[in-house]
Amino acid sequence: MKPVCAQQAHNDMDRFVSELMSRMTIEEKIGQLNLVTAGEAVTGSVVSTDVESKIKEGKIGGIFSMSTPQRIRAAQELAVNHSRLKIPIIFGMDVIHGYKTMFPIPLGLAASWDMELIQETARIAAMEASADGLNWTFSPMVDISRDARWGRISEGSGEDTYLGSRIAEAMVRGYQGDDLAAHNTLMACVKHFALYGAAEAGRDYNTTDMSLHRMYNEYLPPYKAAIDAGAGSVMTAFNDINGVPATANKWLMTDVLRNQWGFTGFVVTDYTAVNELIDHGLGDLQEVSALSLKAGVEMDMVGEGFLTTLKKSLDEGKVSAADIDRACRLVLEAKYKLGLFEDPFRYIDDNRAKEVILNAEHLAKARTAAGKSFVLLKNEGHVLPLKKQGTVALIGPLTNTGANMPGTWSVSADLENTPSLLEGMRDALGNQVKIVHHHGSNLLEDAAYQERATMFGRTIPRDERPEQEVIAEALAVAGQADVIIAALGESSEMSGESSSRTDISIPAVQQRLLAKLLETGKPVVLVLFTGRPLTLTWENEHVPAILNVWFGGTETGKAVADVLFGDVNPSGKLPATFPQHVGQVPLYYSHKNTGRPLADGQWFQKFRSNYLDVSNDPLYPFGYGLSYTTFAYGELTLSTTELQRDGKLQVSVDVANTGDYAGEEVVQLYIRDLAGSVTRPVKELKGFRKLHLAPGQSQQVTFDLTEEDLKFYNAELEYVAEPGEFAVFVGTNARDVQEKRFTLQ
Repeated sequence: MKPVCAQQAHNDMDRFVSELMSRMTIEEKIGQLNLVTAGEAVTGSVVSTDVESKIKEGKIGGIFSMSTPQRIRAAQELAVNHSRLKIPIIFGMDVIHGYKTMFPIPLGLAASWDMELIQETARIAAMEASADGLNWTFSPMVDISRDARWGRISEGSGEDTYLGSRIAEAMVRGYQGDDLAAHNTLMACVKHFALYGAAEAGRDYNTTDMSLHRMYNEYLPPYKAAIDAGAGSVMTAFNDINGVPATANKWLMTDVLRNQWGFTGFVVTDYTAVNELIDHGLGDLQEVSALSLKAGVEMDMVGEGFLTTLKKSLDEGKVSAADIDRACRLVLEAKYKLGLFEDPFRYIDDNRAKEVILNAEHLAKARTAAGKSFVLLKNEGHVLPLKKQGTVALIGPLTNTGANMPGTWSVSADLENTPSLLEGMRDALGNQVKIVHHHGSNLLEDAAYQERATMFGRTIPRDERPEQEVIAEALAVAGQADVIIAALGESSEMSGESSSRTDISIPAVQQRLLAKLLETGKPVVLVLFTGRPLTLTWENEHVPAILNVWFGGTETGKAVADVLFGDVNPSGKLPATFPQHVGQVPLYYSHKNTGRPLADGQWFQKFRSNYLDVSNDPLYPFGYGLSYTTFAYGELTLSTTELQRDGKLQVSVDVANTGDYAGEEVVQLYIRDLAGSVTRPVKELKGFRKLHLAPGQSQQVTFDLTEEDLKFYNAELEYVAEPGEFAVFVGTNARDVQEKRFTLQ
């Protein structure tokens, strides 16, 4: 039951919306279901036309990819001054990992394992975007992905259900705050519902087909966590799910989302997703529009199938007036919750935009967030941290391209004024260290591939001279230095939407450059830019130090300098497994056992589940990440070995900083249900703590386990905890753990 004040607010909203709808024509109701784009930020292949006249005619409910207070004010004035009923417009944008102040890509933010930090980045994004007049963001993307070939793994939180769920909650809280009608909040939009990250072959927009058991236990929980955190809207996925595309899937949109989970917000399609149902094979535009509406979709993004066909479908009895009323009501309720009927211009403030956007506090937080996202993958011989002295050679095609530093899905970033790695490092280090630089190689050998990989203003100039000539020049520059920093990997648009890759290694032309740099005999640090797990088997074998910096946002260069030179101790942990070879994909830690499992530490054994040519092991496991210091774990202890149904089991371990640097460690807790009515994963993350320890300091970490932590969906999709024996694991990553056993009574 709702509290009295909440119930009263709901009643007030219901009365207001009902009265407004009583005055609306059917055309005006359908108009509220139409979301168009102003084309300011490129997120798809279509730009809406004749927007101004449609606003005046009440045929537009929302606009996205329009920013600046002046433009948004002008559009809103058209709606509230020139349309018949003066219904305000909702303004959205893909504010994915920052607005103007860009934070690390979501996969990088997930590597921080810092929920308070992640929530704060969403809060800052909301403050900046709302100052420009926006009130809706198409974020968070909570799709679980275990296939590194899929480009949009960069936009989510990785492979794990539990970590992804906690991040989903933090993002929603950050965007929406405590009061959705506050002028500095954004309505969140959970996407892509559902299962988009499991597209077959890692190819974007492709079919997804999985059992309900896997769906409910592994892929749906982050969406539900975001809904439970209060997300105001949900976006449909592009993919087919068990034969029915998500945008027309009534079981998904109505039975699960509304009836099972109690979602009361509105559902918007992804970009032209209704129209794309035609190519899926579900009918013509009128038919697929009717299917989507009846499935439980309220707003049609860009395609205008709702606008142009629903009245005809109503006249022909293919949809009902109640279907249209339901959708219209939910869109109007969202606008009411945002306070737009009370003040259509509450989010538009020229002065606030000047004070808030890219201010010093936000840039400082971006620098901090970037440093916390970086993952130290290797540090042989303590090459890092570097000393602030002498000369450093910065070599590689990602050395001097500011436009690539924000990463993919940074549509509102000021790319022209984002510092490059070189510029940021020079700014951070001043005259303490001399930096010489050279691009070293092209991003990719194939010019056409490079053009595809540097779209949307992320161009990296090509050097068409013979490769050996370019490398010789780079080696001459490296010869001046004491240490070589190789800035290699992906460009920002080599991951992201429609950026699937079958080869997830560092491009061969860059690998050849790296090999030549290693031949100099100088210490080499690989600063790795990537939006996905890469296959780094050769690099791990040959390069002494590897720092994965993902794409760190506006302050990438400064943050890289902070970590390389020891002002910040890296603490990131991988949110996705790095395979040895692309042929292992999909590879993830929480897999099921087979009836013929390979023993830990083994490679090939005939008639066991393994490969002839590569071991089953990942290159770097989930949760992995090194530090400049060392952490020692004491013995794992349990408060009891028998957990009662209404009881609590405490799992404790002492963690000590045994090195020379202050540092942060993420202590991770996993469980395994050793015998169940259905097969269960070999490990499942169920808790984590991020500690900050000074040298010599130790701290006891205690996790509380209850029956709730042991629950799962059984074969009948009942959410249960079954009695029996469980293993509990605690350690520094999913592989390196201690184990104890207990029984649920």
